[in-house]
Amino acid sequence: MKANPARDLYEVLAVPRTASADELKKAYRELAKKCHPDVCPGDKAAEEKFKEAANAYQVLSDSELRANYDRFGLDGLRRGGAPSAGATPTENPFKGFDDFESVDDIFSTFGNLFGEFFSQRGARSPRDTRGTDIRLELRLAFSEAVWGTRRDVKLTRSASCSTCGGSGVERGGRVEACRPCQGKGQITHPQGFFMVQTTCGQCQGRGKTISTPCSNCRGQGVSPEATTLSLTVPPGIDDGQTLRVAGKGECVPGGPPGDLYVVLRVEKDNRFLREENDVSSEVPISFARAALGGEVEIDTLDDNCRGTAILELSPGTQPDDLVVRRGQGIPRLEGHDRGDHLIRFRVEVPRTLSDRQAKILREFALELGEELSEKSRRPKKRKTK
Repeated sequence: MKANPARDLYEVLAVPRTASADELKKAYRELAKKCHPDVCPGDKAAEEKFKEAANAYQVLSDSELRANYDRFGLDGLRRGGAPSAGATPTENPFKGFDDFESVDDIFSTFGNLFGEFFSQRGARSPRDTRGTDIRLELRLAFSEAVWGTRRDVKLTRSASCSTCGGSGVERGGRVEACRPCQGKGQITHPQGFFMVQTTCGQCQGRGKTISTPCSNCRGQGVSPEATTLSLTVPPGIDDGQTLRVAGKGECVPGGPPGDLYVVLRVEKDNRFLREENDVSSEVPISFARAALGGEVEIDTLDDNCRGTAILELSPGTQPDDLVVRRGQGIPRLEGHDRGDHLIRFRVEVPRTLSDRQAKILREFALELGEELSEKSRRPKKRKTK
């Protein structure tokens, strides 16, 4: 330990002589963050300042040495067994950093200076590792989405090894703490002016080694497994929505499994156009039925989208007139009611007429007082096959 006789040790750390142990440590850390050689590479002045601060803190943090120094100055250090002012520095001139209680302490100090990016506080323990999620798609018929269904899904995923029960150890084998990482699963090493924590390459982050790996999973604790899951699709599901099945993703040793996400793809039904929980249908009717009224049969969502119903048309129904069947749409996922079924009428005009049909329509037009051109008075001949 080298002390500079030209400067008072309290002055070096910029603290009063009454400073507590915590105040000394805080002052030393602040100087270490500014002057450490890794922070100021090549700066000899900063290096000397750091050495001076390390020496001062090493003296003042020792209650016996500090008492001798307070009473007798540097002579008190020599009396207490400390090296003299001109003595050769210790074999580790940066020994002052030994005062940090742990690697966590060092990371905490430099994390405050350079940001949490360089701190190990964000590092995940291998025991916190979670299995990977699995995503797959499932195609549904329109009726299955409306009324719900139960479907089997086949997938292959990593599951706990059935031979070793997930331990990765063959029967009669043993598990030992990994020597390179001392059972931590992580190795800490310096890189520039901060410390980096990486997964141990020997044990792959598990913190243990296996003398005799399981012959089935080769010590991994997991193995591929083909499985069939039965999924319940609730009524009212829509295209693109996702079902989450917790815990049915990939498995990892010592951690929780991931989840299974099933993306639903719903096929279209040309009879129905869906808008959230409402559906609309377009129903063609003849000119005569629109004018005179009567009954018309429509398709409905009942009976697994194979149902029918009879609607009573009012005389004089116009093109695009709308009839709303309340509560006859798609079930709501979040409730017990249903949307609406909207019926829109499309009046069809015949493209060809027989002579008799044309005569009747001309008489009808005359009754209405409509003037018809000569061309319209001659019925269009039907094409013969």
